[in-house]
Amino acid sequence: MDPISIGVSLIGGLVSGFGAQKRAKAAREERRKYEDKIAGLEASRQAITDPYAGVKDLSSMITNPFANLQVATKASEVKAEQADLALATTLDTLRATGAGAGGATALAQAALKSRQGIAATIEQQEAQNARLRAQGEAQVQARRMAEAQRLQQADVAGQRFMFGVREQREMTQLDRASAMAAGAAQRAAAYSAQASQGFGQALGAGAGILAGGLIGGQGGFGKNLAYNFK
Repeated sequence: MDPISIGVSLIGGLVSGFGAQKRAKAAREERRKYEDKIAGLEASRQAITDPYAGVKDLSSMITNPFANLQVATKASEVKAEQADLALATTLDTLRATGAGAGGATALAQAALKSRQGIAATIEQQEAQNARLRAQGEAQVQARRMAEAQRLQQADVAGQRFMFGVREQREMTQLDRASAMAAGAAQRAAAYSAQASQGFGQALGAGAGILAGGLIGGQGGFGKNLAYNFK
């Protein structure tokens, strides 16, 4: 091989080696930058939370609307008062008309039966009203409970949705940074291999120079180069 070719090979190997070495260093720095970014993303990831933490015990909303149902005593009082009034009226009538005891008894019984029927109707109405009020209260409580449960379930679903979206975004960022770091690592390895190849080329050229006796002998390698570049 002539001195020019050997010199070109030597210089070209050195240039290629140092250039590739520089690019490999830049790629390693880029890889470290993305690794630092990955570490930062992992450190700043959202904490795992319990979406059910805000769920409250709703048992305090449950009451027994039938617990305080009262016996309709007013109708009984009215019945007793009306019975007494009927008897008194009957006796006054009997005294005024001079009727016998049997007639008085029959008349009193008829009056009492009539009053009892009225009192019984009033009592039934009061009891029915109390039951209806209790049933209405029970229905209202059921609706309140259902609405409270719906709101709690909606809150839990919202928390889970937001957590999932944030997690997906963070994972996307991590995946992208990981891919960039992996790419930089591959480039660094490729440039390192290229640098080794360039330095190997330069080393081979240098060995060729020594083996050919171009240094020191036959006028020297520098002299030959100078002659050929005239």
